Amino acid sequence: MIPQRRPPLQRDSLRSQAARVLVLLLAFVCMVGFAVALARATLVPSPGSSDLVHTNMRPGASLRAYLDQPAFQDTVKQVGGNVLLGAPFGVLLPMLMPRARGAVRVVLVTGLVMVMVETAQGLIVEGRAFDVDDVILNTSGALLGYVLIGRLLGRALHPRRQHWWHRWTKPSSSSAV
Repeated sequence: MIPQRRPPLQRDSLRSQAARVLVLLLAFVCMVGFAVALARATLVPSPGSSDLVHTNMRPGASLRAYLDQPAFQDTVKQVGGNVLLGAPFGVLLPMLMPRARGAVRVVLVTGLVMVMVETAQGLIVEGRAFDVDDVILNTSGALLGYVLIGRLLGRALHPRRQHWWHRWTKPSSSSAV
């Protein structure tokens, strides 16, 4: 059996370990920056739109309203902005939290965080309201970010997990004679 080489950032050399620390530090700085940007984008009061906002608990209702807008640019801004707002979760979570790797885990963590953000918007921020479609779009963006980039970066930094079913699917070193 040919031994598999570990990715460069998972090797034991001093240079690899230093590079890994720098990449993780950069990812952490990006996550903090993203958290600040998320707070600024979502938790800033908008008193001028207090009469226009309404809570949306029906999935798809806001999406239909976005698509029915006469200006296509406004639709792209609303939908694309919400998708892009979630994408950093899909990229940074697998890098910073190895246990959060995997599409389902990224979607669950992002969905939970976005529900908390939307709830804060609806409860304490003037001129903002809870919108389930924003949660769906943000979570879709995280999934997209994970599929495009986050999965690769997470695998480059952290060894693959050993799942319970690997006991039966991978040959063990003791069974090879």
